[in-house]
Amino acid sequence: MWSRAVRWGTFIAGLASIVLVFGFASSTMYGIEHGANLIAYWHIALAWTSSVALATTFLGSVFYLRYEGRFWNRLAHSAGEIGFLFATLTLITGSIWGKVIWNSWWEWSDVRLVTFLIVWLVYAGYLVVYSSTENSDDERYASVYGVLGFVTVPISYAATRLWTPTFHEATLGNGNVSANIDPLTLVVSILAVTFLYAYLMGVRIKLHELEDKVHWGNAHNR
Repeated sequence: MWSRAVRWGTFIAGLASIVLVFGFASSTMYGIEHGANLIAYWHIALAWTSSVALATTFLGSVFYLRYEGRFWNRLAHSAGEIGFLFATLTLITGSIWGKVIWNSWWEWSDVRLVTFLIVWLVYAGYLVVYSSTENSDDERYASVYGVLGFVTVPISYAATRLWTPTFHEATLGNGNVSANIDPLTLVVSILAVTFLYAYLMGVRIKLHELEDKVHWGNAHNR
């Protein structure tokens, strides 16, 4: 029942997001009219949802360190993989959008870009550490990494408030934002990507369960 609801939610919210982005949202942002500006809605949605995914990795790692249940380990790693994927897409879509708005694919002077790149590198490291685990002790190291690495996520989110932003503005909670973002389209797009995240999480956790069954089956047959 839950799986069917998530699939339908992903489809309906995704379709609504596409209709709103291409049918109603303005392609003019920061005074520049360009069709590529519409990518901003999915760029922001991907960035937000990647943070949710990495927060799930943090919580899964905390609970694994506390209770050592296989479920928590699967949850943390599945969310870490999807969060890393979404963070990668965030950087790619942001680069495309930045080329239109800033006439530059990348700006090292922007605090949000640099701190988000650090998040991306940290979670690339988490996946490398997890992939090298062979026993429960190694998995604990990956979980500790998942807990400590999460500190980079809120720092990146708050970067435009902690330091003077060069290009990025604080979008949420900023009444003076000049990006000309349509609130309804943004909310629906965030909802669509969140549903997609939930769907992918379900698929990845099931794959983890199958991997565990194969692993224990092979170990039993030896």
